[in-house]
Amino acid sequence: MASQGIALTTPLVAQARNSTLDADTAPDIYTPGDSKATNPMRVVVVSPTTLEDVETKQTYRLYGDACDMGQTATLGKQTWPCGVVAMAWLVSATLDKWVVCSPIRKDETIIVGRCATGEMADIASEMLKAGIAITLPDPPDRRIPSYAQLERDARKSHRGIWASTFQMPWLYRKSSPPNP
Repeated sequence: MASQGIALTTPLVAQARNSTLDADTAPDIYTPGDSKATNPMRVVVVSPTTLEDVETKQTYRLYGDACDMGQTATLGKQTWPCGVVAMAWLVSATLDKWVVCSPIRKDETIIVGRCATGEMADIASEMLKAGIAITLPDPPDRRIPSYAQLERDARKSHRGIWASTFQMPWLYRKSSPPNP
């Protein structure tokens, strides 16, 4: 591994240099703006939808949601740890890879963004496509129409979580004690 520098030339990275969500536009419209993408960074996965830059400790949340770490789903008569599977998927997608995030908005200390690797143009969209993630029901997370379509396609094809019986993650968190 003599040369770790890679050229991140995915469509998201190219667009990320100057893109953001315009809060004044209709919920189904994504418009270019003036936000800057992060420099390539190494990340550690801290939840099934959250990454942390190992150097700056800045936290980035991907669009959407996924099963909580303690959450399970049922496929037929078999229970499986959907939160652990989602976290493992994200670890596999980012481990030993350079990640670039295009900030969309900031919620408290977490930056919500679209993130990419050299191999994956948009991590959240790949999670949705695989049925690992779910779009949130609130309007700020439904502003990228392709995400809602990817979720619909995964549901229709019964991919990932959509092949199972499960509680929506945000409802699970309301009804369960917080994980330590």
